[in-house]
Amino acid sequence: MRAVILFIVLMAIWLILSGHYTPLLVGLGVVSALFCVWMSQRLDSTDAEGLPLHLLLRLPFYWFWLIGQILLANIQMIRIILTGAHVPRLFRVDAENLSQAALVLYANSITLTPGTVTVEAEKGALLVHALSKSMADDIKKGGMLTRVRLVDGGDG
Repeated sequence: MRAVILFIVLMAIWLILSGHYTPLLVGLGVVSALFCVWMSQRLDSTDAEGLPLHLLLRLPFYWFWLIGQILLANIQMIRIILTGAHVPRLFRVDAENLSQAALVLYANSITLTPGTVTVEAEKGALLVHALSKSMADDIKKGGMLTRVRLVDGGDG
């Protein structure tokens, strides 16, 4: 069942990104998607960890929230660049009780937000570099972690 869902997702992405629906391009998309599904099956990576379907329904809502956070962080970055007021911080942040997929989502979300980078990810914690104290405080408050836990299926 996961292989069928993977094929549908890959085909949908191919069609959306292509924008051309000629028989040749759609056929190449089918062949490419089937090849990717076949390789995933051979690598045995279509299990719950390799294809986390439990994240699929909640993820779009999280993406909209994350885009807003990225925009807000860009405004903070403009202020930092114009004022030159940056005091870099390196700190650990809690990441307990997250699945592997949620841990990766959390680490990548921090890195996608301008001014912050996940330096190291390990089970239960992330090492994060932030360009300013306010950016570090935003991550330490745990708003992003709470939302990642909601996506992961927890109660926050």
